[in-house]
Amino acid sequence: MITFFIAGLLVHVVFFISIFDIYFTSPLVHGMKPQHLPLPPPAKRLVLFVADGLRADSLFKPEINGTVRAQYLRYLPHERGAWGISHTRVPTESRPGHVALIAGFYEDVSAVAKGWKENPVEFDSVFNESRHAWCWGSPDILPMFAKGASGSHVHTYTYPATMEDFASTDASKLDTWVFHEVKGFFNSAKENQTLLSILHEEQTVFFLHLLGIDTNGHAHRPMSKEYLDNIGLVDDGVAEMVSVFEEFYGNDGKTAYVFTSDHGMTDWGSHGASHLSETLTPLVVWGAGITKRLSDLSVCSVSICLESTQADIAPLISTLIGVPIPLNSVGVLPLQYLDNSQHFKAESMHANAIQILEQFKVKMKQKEETTLSFLFTPWCAGALTVFLSLCYLWSSHRCLHGRDRHLFVGQVTPRAVIFLPPPHPTPLAHVVDATLLVHTEALPHRNAIAQTPPRCNSLNAMCPQVLQVALCTYVLASTHSSLQQKRGLPLFNQLVSWATLASSFVLPLLSSTRLFHRLLSILMALVGVYLLLSTGYEALFPLALSWLMFGWINMEQETMSTQGMSNRTELSSFDFTETIDLTRIRQLRLDDIRRSYFFVFFIIIAFFGTGNIASINSFDPASVYCFLTVFNPFIMGGLLMWKVLIPFVIVMCAFESIQVSTRLSSRSLFLIVLVISDLMALHFFCLVKDYGSWLDIGTSISHYVIVMSMTIFLMLLSIMTHILTSRRIVIGRKMKMHFT
Repeated sequence: MITFFIAGLLVHVVFFISIFDIYFTSPLVHGMKPQHLPLPPPAKRLVLFVADGLRADSLFKPEINGTVRAQYLRYLPHERGAWGISHTRVPTESRPGHVALIAGFYEDVSAVAKGWKENPVEFDSVFNESRHAWCWGSPDILPMFAKGASGSHVHTYTYPATMEDFASTDASKLDTWVFHEVKGFFNSAKENQTLLSILHEEQTVFFLHLLGIDTNGHAHRPMSKEYLDNIGLVDDGVAEMVSVFEEFYGNDGKTAYVFTSDHGMTDWGSHGASHLSETLTPLVVWGAGITKRLSDLSVCSVSICLESTQADIAPLISTLIGVPIPLNSVGVLPLQYLDNSQHFKAESMHANAIQILEQFKVKMKQKEETTLSFLFTPWCAGALTVFLSLCYLWSSHRCLHGRDRHLFVGQVTPRAVIFLPPPHPTPLAHVVDATLLVHTEALPHRNAIAQTPPRCNSLNAMCPQVLQVALCTYVLASTHSSLQQKRGLPLFNQLVSWATLASSFVLPLLSSTRLFHRLLSILMALVGVYLLLSTGYEALFPLALSWLMFGWINMEQETMSTQGMSNRTELSSFDFTETIDLTRIRQLRLDDIRRSYFFVFFIIIAFFGTGNIASINSFDPASVYCFLTVFNPFIMGGLLMWKVLIPFVIVMCAFESIQVSTRLSSRSLFLIVLVISDLMALHFFCLVKDYGSWLDIGTSISHYVIVMSMTIFLMLLSIMTHILTSRRIVIGRKMKMHFT
């Protein structure tokens, strides 16, 4: 049995890893030549403000009474610059968003293995190309750009990670910290001649990462007072920072400013998917080299709204200060924001086109080196060069004749979400129908449970667990009330939460190994933890799933008795630890295929019941507030992963019970499950795509990964459930006393 398990696990792991080795490799290449602009740039320095988690409509849309919450940024383009909309790509997370803004390319797919916080492959960025870069903000974002820089010219100043607390009374203090540090930095620079001379050099970038809006959005939702007030605070802070920079540099008119966001946020306080509230971000630019597009920003119409993609901002920053565009950038220079000569625009576009062509040449060379010669059929390099040259000449002709128009034409119109009845049954409808079917089948046998009452000592053993569930209910309500009143996470609630999580692995092992007694103990232990990780009605899901599992167990036992395959035996008499008589183990029948199919079906229900790991956007950070509120992606991710696994454990324990009650070898029944799972995996393996957008490729890969990981996961989870059901810890066993 062990040899069979190890061999099967090894084969599935190899197939599982192969898909990552093929697709989850970095698309970045190295060895390109930087393209320098031969003309002097319009700006000597650039200040980049990134308001993390700021939605476009939250900044531009006025209040109901007509007032504007961001007075400075709202009316700034009227005098000194232009504004527009920047379109992000999925995943709408902080790391991919900042990489697109500063490096000009969209997320490196291999970075998913490192939680979007490290650089699996070093990449070029605007900071790296600049002469000096000073950054203030979050410790989760700034280090990744300093780590990949060549040299020590990227300087970062970050606040402690403990300040990123979702339960804090006011997360806007993160932005206040940044503004305060920047003012202190320039005040100290006035007394430091070395630093003063460095700051007056050209090609300098200042980056202010403002995380308070995102943190308040997660904690209080984007429509909350805290979120909207934080926008006003950022608006005032930007106005103050502009005054600081202009005063320091003597209003020389050589400073350019860019204000934008890395991603938006849904109405329920999450991001990561492709909803318009997550992908539409504001873009406001002003200062040196920026055109003045708008006469009256109070009229937000399509004709005056400039649109660009998020990766286009990196070429814009590089062009304004005269540094080479990042070597890995795929952005296209948005000419509509520039206020310069037509010759300058034409040269900038040419440098942008050659920079992208350099990447193509390197990739083509790598492809040729790793492909058999008779299979390598590249595009004609000469034809491609001629095509790019013609595009360059055409663009120059348009620029020199003053007929430059928008390169990107789009519309920003309010979207109305209309909920209509689906033309076809939804997957949820199928789940409900199947659940009702199983319930209907189990109802005639409901007396089987009633006829097997548990013993009094078992009920007494359950009392501590019942009290623990009641305590968890109190902790959940108390934590929610405390956070609403902005008093933070109570220490008592946090200790109870962690103690409940730790005891959930031990308490089931202290109960009786009788079938129903042990299953009930496992359920009570898991329900308490799931309750602490819940944010609403989802806490009822494990209870409904457990009731369904008890019905399934009774239905299978009654089916065995009805068909005369075994004598009528009360389920309470089965023991997980009893030695199975090999002479009573039966052979496989067609009914066992149904049991295996039901098991796979319930596993899928458990996976997609209230959320799944296939989408980060499925979870709310509020789920872990009973355990911790300070941002820690690894601990939070581990807790959310255990929340996903709890329904799996419930289904696996029920499947273990069916194997015991039907007296069938666990190896035989599990083999059928593996065959069904492998057939599903083979189907999705044939549907994996290596073309199209990353969203399409990622979706096709995720389908295969889910099915394959489920197969491997079931093998490992079967060991865990076997320990939970059949092992027992005996405490305080009395020793026999002999008297003479």
